[in-house]
Amino acid sequence: MASLFDTLQAGAQRAGIQARTKKSKNWFRKKVNELGDVSPRKLLKDDALDPSSKQISGSMYMYFYDPKHKKTLPYYDKFPMVIVVEPAPGGFYGLNLHYLAPGVRARFLDELMKTAPKNVTDKSRLKLRYDLLQSTKKFKEFQPCFKHYLNSQVKGRPVRVPMSEWEIAIFLPVEQFAKVKKESVWRYSRKQYNG
Repeated sequence: MASLFDTLQAGAQRAGIQARTKKSKNWFRKKVNELGDVSPRKLLKDDALDPSSKQISGSMYMYFYDPKHKKTLPYYDKFPMVIVVEPAPGGFYGLNLHYLAPGVRARFLDELMKTAPKNVTDKSRLKLRYDLLQSTKKFKEFQPCFKHYLNSQVKGRPVRVPMSEWEIAIFLPVEQFAKVKKESVWRYSRKQYNG
């Protein structure tokens, strides 16, 4: 199966697009919108992603999730795209970027990438901690994204998204919110981080 990520990266290269620029964000966003629906199940099998059995801090993962307390949650994402922050009881704390609208996601990721190594490779990770995220206004969007995920509720095998693919991943329309529409979630999130 041809990799969606490889196809988009090759197209960007042919178009002379430089990674992690305003032009590249606009280009990837447009190309991903042209794809239409993207199947999370197919995405988990993409050759550009790494199947993983454990979550490493500073890395991004996608997986299916069935919350333990879903009956009492006002809404939740059944297919999170999470940057792991640190271990937590029974699982891990992470930033589920789906809780932000795509444009906000891109700006927030730009700020987070300032904690990344200078030369990004597929193995690169962010240096994140909860106290760092809450200590500065430039990370204010973390509030609605910061979640506690239980390993027992992760369904199937998660995949790690290499850092070189994050710019594409953030625009993929694979969020699967239960109980409310994604636009409502983004509106609630905006109210939360704007105070």
